[in-house]
Amino acid sequence: MTTGLIPGGQTPDPRPSSTRPPHQRGDLTGQGALHVDDRPRSSVITARAAASFEPVGRSVATARSFVRDTLQGWGFADIIDDAVVLTSELVTNAVVHAGTHADVLCLRSADGVRIEVSDRYPEREIPLQGSLATMGSPDREGGRGLQLCAAIAGRWGVEYTPTHKQVWFQLDLPDRPVGTRTAGPSLPADLLPLADSRVRVAVVQIDRTGAISAWNEDAEELFGYSADQVTGKPLTDLAAWPHTPGTSTGIVEALQLSRWEGSYGIRGANGRVTPVYASHLRVRDTDGEPSTVCLLVRDHERAVLQTPSRGPASDPATTSDGQNADPFEVFIGSPAPDDLDGLLQRTVERARDMLDGDSAFLLLATDDETELEVRASTGLPSARQRFARVPVEAGPGRYGSARMPAVHEDLLAVPGAVPLLNGTGMRSVVTVPLKVEGRLTGSLGVAAEASGRYSNEEALRLQFAADRIALAVESARLGELERLRRGSLSFLVEASDLLAGTLDRDQTLALMAQMTVPTLATWCAVYTIADQASDPYLSYVLHEDEEFIDGIKSLLSKIAPPDPVPTPGARVWAAPAAAAHDAALRSSMRSLGLTGGPTHQMASGIGPTLATASAVGGETVVLPLVARNRVIGMLTLGKPTDEHFRQEILELAEDLSRRAALALDNARLYSERTAISQALQRSLLPPELPEIDGVEVEVIYRAAGEGNEVGGDFYDVFPISDGAYGFAIGDVCGTGPNAAAVTGLARHALRLLAREGLSGPAVLERLNSAILDEGARSRFLTLLYGEMRPQEDGSAELKVVCAGHPLPLRLRQNGTVEAAAEPQPLLGVMEDLELYEQTVTLDPGDVLLCVTDGVTERREGTRMLGDDGLADVLTTCTGLTAGAVAARIMRAVERFASDAPSDDMAILAMRVA
Repeated sequence: MTTGLIPGGQTPDPRPSSTRPPHQRGDLTGQGALHVDDRPRSSVITARAAASFEPVGRSVATARSFVRDTLQGWGFADIIDDAVVLTSELVTNAVVHAGTHADVLCLRSADGVRIEVSDRYPEREIPLQGSLATMGSPDREGGRGLQLCAAIAGRWGVEYTPTHKQVWFQLDLPDRPVGTRTAGPSLPADLLPLADSRVRVAVVQIDRTGAISAWNEDAEELFGYSADQVTGKPLTDLAAWPHTPGTSTGIVEALQLSRWEGSYGIRGANGRVTPVYASHLRVRDTDGEPSTVCLLVRDHERAVLQTPSRGPASDPATTSDGQNADPFEVFIGSPAPDDLDGLLQRTVERARDMLDGDSAFLLLATDDETELEVRASTGLPSARQRFARVPVEAGPGRYGSARMPAVHEDLLAVPGAVPLLNGTGMRSVVTVPLKVEGRLTGSLGVAAEASGRYSNEEALRLQFAADRIALAVESARLGELERLRRGSLSFLVEASDLLAGTLDRDQTLALMAQMTVPTLATWCAVYTIADQASDPYLSYVLHEDEEFIDGIKSLLSKIAPPDPVPTPGARVWAAPAAAAHDAALRSSMRSLGLTGGPTHQMASGIGPTLATASAVGGETVVLPLVARNRVIGMLTLGKPTDEHFRQEILELAEDLSRRAALALDNARLYSERTAISQALQRSLLPPELPEIDGVEVEVIYRAAGEGNEVGGDFYDVFPISDGAYGFAIGDVCGTGPNAAAVTGLARHALRLLAREGLSGPAVLERLNSAILDEGARSRFLTLLYGEMRPQEDGSAELKVVCAGHPLPLRLRQNGTVEAAAEPQPLLGVMEDLELYEQTVTLDPGDVLLCVTDGVTERREGTRMLGDDGLADVLTTCTGLTAGAVAARIMRAVERFASDAPSDDMAILAMRVA
């Protein structure tokens, strides 16, 4: 769907006038005749909103929402229902029956609203013959939309263009007294809502990017931030939006609506969340830029801003014509809130007002009916009570069960009878159950600060109201639960994909934390356990506000970690909240000088300590991370002060912890295997190259494959005795671990045999026998082996055996390149080898280059570097050091092809200085 809104100005007709005969445009108000509506539309259009909808069934509902939101934003609530009904029928005709896109255009003028619905099927014309009864017969699929237009709209018509067919209707605004939008009943002073001595209304303006552009003095007083501290920051940094998986509307979406009212929280400068009631209005500034003005008051003062609900103005149980009203509407009002939280909040407020109480609360039962969860309250510290749980059966007898109505005249006489009210100052209370088909679904209670306020009569009145709303509450709860389940499934699928995409331990820890904060918790900490004999270690801490991370990490490091219990499920961990409370108390006492020390030294640290205590002082739960029947860590989730977790979030966190535990253990195993592999591979590489008087030696080695340090190619330079040095470069068939095993055998055997005083051919013949003894694990091997003896005249004498390996190349000072050995049979194939060695003398300035076939067989398509290409590159290396020669050869090899090398490569360059 695409939409556009252009307030103000004069808008011309958005489409060309029809070229068809005028009898195809008109009112179907006659008996089978079509009359032309030749009255001009209003010449001044004050606002315009347009949207396009795809030809799918769900577009009808989306179109209804679009028209409803548009007219609501324009303040035309009186005609919304009629406009939505007509739009629904006309869009259905377009997207369902005509099967094309539907374009909806809303035009606002001084005397009404004109809505145009166009489809892209002009060939499917409106029937011209017959009566309205024939067109809009209930037995037919199409036509009813036109009949409704004729019955409801003040004016309507049909227009054709070569590409569109348009049906339009205009709804006139009812006459209303100027300045009157809605009014509430006249109430006695004692029934008016209670507010502070001074009601503060925070006025916050949000620009099109979601950043705060204006912040008045009342906002500073309510939330503790100065205008300079918040200007330019996103409102999302301060808003504690009641957002959980499965819900669609968030703070960003709410700021984009033309009008919005509701409750959320603002996190103040002290770290506490202040519940507020907000009214949003989207406007444009003089430059045409959209922005949103937010009016905010404390939540218990919501009557200052909340739009009164439509309801009966006289007798609450009887309409003006004497008919009985719907009991649900009598109690809740009309229309009922669409969301569960709104329905529950309105329920407790009406229950409190109905019994003239000081507070009210509503709890919903869990699926097994063993516990009740606090979901709404008024007149109580709601943040502390929300999502707290109490047992259904609190004690023996009738008054200990939430399944029966109960009246307590004085809670001081029965301490703890209603745990929810402990420490609130409430004395008398009446509670009634909510039941659907005999099953307990919740509990509704009203309390007062005075004793003896309630009797069985009030219990009956409250029970009657509870019976009226129980089914609606249960229906809304099931709808919310279904949304949560769908959102949870999507959340877990995304989490599984992210966790499966990495085998890095640190990244896995970071992903675990980032997926839980802020979706599931305000902060989290991950403890890991290296082995069964190790203590849990604090590995990662994350808070939705980065400023709190260091404080939480410091606090958790000073307390003992939670016990690694393998029992599944979340368990409450009280230690962080207790430690935060103690730390805040000590800081406060030191700041007041109660400990006898200087106060100025500690005053600077009290702010972060109190903020950390507020962030960690709520409910904290621990979930074990169990993988392969072993506890490998704990996932700790926390809420700010006085907040609780709801059960659905804990169940989702438990599912996440199982997936995260397996991903973390896989990362651990991968890290261990990688460390072992790297240690073994490093053992196959020779130690540092020896320093040879008068000879420069340089080696470049590249193993193919990710994570491999050693492959099938190998090299070695080592001292033998009496100023002689052995050198070797070889290539085992294949790559990877199997080839590396033969590499280790060859390198260590060469050193051992050479130091026994054997000649080059004898060394290689014994190595050949050792390779063949490996049986099925043996692999053939190409090897260049030689012994070097520096001479007194500055030259170096080499004795070389080239067993199936690419020939070594000798670069003379004059730039000529020639082979320095002859090819002989490779190793690991035949048992009886007859090898011989060749003697080569390197003069000062000469270079001997030895490479493996990964260098010479470097390919780009059908081209291959080859021996000739290597010789050409070596010709350009005259006068270079051994290191420069090796580096130039490697650059030439890498530039020869764009793909990554698929074979191991080794380059050994020796230059006589």
